[in-house]
Amino acid sequence: MSGSGFATVVSARIALGLFLAGLFLLSYRVLHLFLAPIAWAIVLSYVTWPVYRRLRALMWPYVAASSLLMTLLLAGVFALPLLWVIATLRIEIPIAYLTMVDFLSHGKDALPPYLSRLPWVGAEIERLVDLTSHEPEALRAQLLQWVKPWADEALWVLGDIGRNAFKFGFALLTAFFLYRDGKSLLGQARGLMLRLLGPRARGYLQAMGDTMRAVLYGLVLTALIQGAFAGLGYWVAGVGAPVLLGVATVLLALIPFGTPVVWGSVSLWLLATGEIWAGVGLAAWGALVVSQIDNLLRPLVISNATRIPYLLVLFGVLGGISAFGLIGLFLGPMVIALLLAVWREWVGEQARSDTDR
Repeated sequence: MSGSGFATVVSARIALGLFLAGLFLLSYRVLHLFLAPIAWAIVLSYVTWPVYRRLRALMWPYVAASSLLMTLLLAGVFALPLLWVIATLRIEIPIAYLTMVDFLSHGKDALPPYLSRLPWVGAEIERLVDLTSHEPEALRAQLLQWVKPWADEALWVLGDIGRNAFKFGFALLTAFFLYRDGKSLLGQARGLMLRLLGPRARGYLQAMGDTMRAVLYGLVLTALIQGAFAGLGYWVAGVGAPVLLGVATVLLALIPFGTPVVWGSVSLWLLATGEIWAGVGLAAWGALVVSQIDNLLRPLVISNATRIPYLLVLFGVLGGISAFGLIGLFLGPMVIALLLAVWREWVGEQARSDTDR
């Protein structure tokens, strides 16, 4: 090849690279608002695909109708529980506030004797409660100070839901097309990865898919079971709004070691109000049953399905949420799974290379 021909080829490749880089940049600028809905649609469509496959077989050959029905079911799974939780919170939050005010307004007489005799903290608790009973404005200010961070967080979440309602709609719209054309799209994506990475792409895709399903099933299933058992404990202990507290347990169970925040706080409240046996029983139920579900079931489901140590999955979940937001719940472990697959492949190739020498 002459010098001019070589220069022409190099110039053409540089031009092609610049064109592709500019195209990707412009595409990102156009689609960046929809990347999170697309990611959620991919995750939800993938993990619910076995259900859709059965539905599609029942409704064959009406592919569009089965896709629409599955999308509506997906919307119901998310929208209806959210509306129910919001309606319950609107009823239970004022009741909880009034209950706390009534308890603190009685001063130190509301405290059981054993609580006042606790070393180091008993006298301070008695002083604070007595102060709030003699100074109602101090009580109101203290309660507002305690509640304000939670109220701000709740308003932020509700506002975020309002601001992202259209994103939820686009996620559902994307899920409809993924259900309808997902098999073809997956084949195209698999072909592209095989062309770029070769046969090893199959292992990478398998690791990513297994991780996505395991994280969803391991986290969500575990959280639902913990919420059900915790709700049973609240009901047996005679706590008001056991369903609301059960929902709170489910939500915090998505965070590692989050469930003790709920059942531990309720146990302390029962002890503070003189319900000693109920408080001790609920604390024992939470420590021996509710939290043990988290310690036993979640690592079993996630680690067995992904062949990834649970500690790495935990780091992936926490780091993913910190880096990408809520969608990082899945993206983080998927990145770790892909990294571990590459590492194991490299170790295997190195071992075969050493054996052949």
